Amino acid sequence: MIDERLEELASLHAFGLLEGAELAAFEAELARNPQLRALVRELRETAGALALSSPAADPPPALKAKLLARIEARPPTTPVGAIVPIAIVRWMPWAAAACFALAAVWLGRLYLAEKADSLSLRADAELSRIDAQSAKNQLEGERLLSHRQIADLEQQLKANDNLARLKIARLVSLTGNSPEARAIAVWDPGRQEGVFTTEKLPAKAADQDYQLWVIDLRQPRPISAGVFVLNGNGETRLEFTTEQPVATAAKFAVSVEKKGGAPRNSGPQGQVIMMSE
Repeated sequence: MIDERLEELASLHAFGLLEGAELAAFEAELARNPQLRALVRELRETAGALALSSPAADPPPALKAKLLARIEARPPTTPVGAIVPIAIVRWMPWAAAACFALAAVWLGRLYLAEKADSLSLRADAELSRIDAQSAKNQLEGERLLSHRQIADLEQQLKANDNLARLKIARLVSLTGNSPEARAIAVWDPGRQEGVFTTEKLPAKAADQDYQLWVIDLRQPRPISAGVFVLNGNGETRLEFTTEQPVATAAKFAVSVEKKGGAPRNSGPQGQVIMMSE
């Protein structure tokens, strides 16, 4: 622990203004106090730099009051021709040095505080950068995982002649408010039925529904595959059929419709938010 007295002595020592018994006592304390050694080292390093780099600042009121008190305590001015006591002559440079040392301590503390604030801001900026990169890596990992799952499923289907006829599609988000949403649709043209799964879709208003559509290039408009609801995690698994036969399921889409879905054979009436690639 460094008290105010040690701080003043450290300032004087940094400028080489201690001598005699006071110097010996301070150096003994310096040898056993690592915090005091660090303070003296910082004062020596910053004393020269502060003269050029420190911004202009008013000294604290306490310093001004202390200096005025010392000035008032000085003896009356010696008349011209009078002999000035040697003790006073010796004391004057020491007083000036002490004032300068106190100012150096205050400026040194100001410099260290500003340096600490700068390091804190740099640390906060680095943490923000790491968080953003982590989120980006997570999204990229999920995208690659989804593609790999589809590729693995297609390989399994190709190895099974009975399942090779299935149509598999990956749906991606078309809006900016749900970039993490994804879905997979599997369609069996022979049975005219399919399975649709999705995750990370945002919840809709109470008067709205999500509706799945099958796009058949031979039909003038998409064919409804029904509405679906989400669980608490924004997921669903829908086993679906269509309102009319599908000759070729080219694509799949999801729209946001009024409660109950769009009218039969009307095609999407609301915003289409997902589409297969």
